[in-house]
Amino acid sequence: MFPAQLPLRFAWLEITGLCNLNCRHCYAESSPQGDHGDMTETDWIRVIDQLDEMGVRDIQFIGGEPTLHPGLSRFIRHAGKYGMRIEVFSNMTHIKPEVWDALQLPGVRLAFSYYSDEASGHEAVTGTRGSHVGTRTNVQRARELGIEMRGSIIDVREGQRGQQAEKELLRLGIRDVRTDRIRPFGRGADGKPPRFEELCGMCGRAKFAVLPDGRVTPCVFSRWMEIGNVHRQTLAEIYSSEAMNAARSDLEREFPHTAPHMAPTCLPECNPSFDSCSPQTVCAPDAACGPTGSGDDDGGSGSLPRTDC
Repeated sequence: MFPAQLPLRFAWLEITGLCNLNCRHCYAESSPQGDHGDMTETDWIRVIDQLDEMGVRDIQFIGGEPTLHPGLSRFIRHAGKYGMRIEVFSNMTHIKPEVWDALQLPGVRLAFSYYSDEASGHEAVTGTRGSHVGTRTNVQRARELGIEMRGSIIDVREGQRGQQAEKELLRLGIRDVRTDRIRPFGRGADGKPPRFEELCGMCGRAKFAVLPDGRVTPCVFSRWMEIGNVHRQTLAEIYSSEAMNAARSDLEREFPHTAPHMAPTCLPECNPSFDSCSPQTVCAPDAACGPTGSGDDDGGSGSLPRTDC
C-alpha cells in the first residue's frame, strides 16, 4: 500500500551543473567542466508555471552555481510574479548586475556556503584561489543592499576553523548561520556508491528536485532515484506517479519515523535534525535534511523535528 500523498510544498530547481569552484565535497559533482544540461529557459519557465498550478509557494534555485545560468534573473522574476518565496543558493563569487537586481526583489533571499575565516582554509575546500575574498566581499555587498541571507558552514576537513567562520559571519551581521557535516554523496562519498540509509527519509514528502537534464528525484541527494522527467511528463503527473509512490514506500520502510502520522505540522521538513540542507526560514521553505547517522555531534539542532512553526 502506498503512503499518503501530501500536497507539494517545495521544489529544488537545480538549473545547472556548471560551477566556477571545485568543492571537494560537492554532492552534485559540479565543476568548471559542468554545463547547464538540456533544460532550456523555456523548459524552466514551464516548470515554474506547473509548480504554481500545484500550489507550490517555496522554491530554491541551486546548482552547480545558479548565478552562472544566464536565465536566473528571468526565473526569479517569473517565480516572483506568482508570489513564491525564492532562495538562491550560491557561492557568491560570481554575481552579475542583473542578478543583484533580481535578488533585491520582495520574497527573494540568498544562501551561501562559507568554510573558514581564513582564505587558506576556505580555499582548501573550494579548490579555487580567490574564492574566500570573493564570497566575503559579496556577502558584505548583499548586506549593504538589504538582501536577506543565511550562511551554511559545512565541516569538510580538519583544521578548517568552522567555529571561527561562524563567529565571523555573525559579526558581519548574518543572523542565520547553520552548520552541517559532509553528506556522503557525489564527491563527498570519496568514490563510494550512494547509500540509501544516508538519506534523511523525508525525500519526496511534499518536496522534490528537478535536475538540469529534466530528471525529477525525491531530493537533490537521492539523484539515483529517478521518479520522472519533465521532458515527458508534467510535474503533477510525476508527483502522483507510481514511481514516486514506490519511492516514498521504500523510504518509509527504511525510515519508519517519517511515516505521515509521525510528521510535525510544519512541512516540508526532514527528520531527525534540522541542519542546513537548504533552504531554511524557520519552517518555510524549511527543506532541511538532517543526516540520519548522527545526533547532536554534527553541530546541528538535535534529533527532534522542529515544532516552532
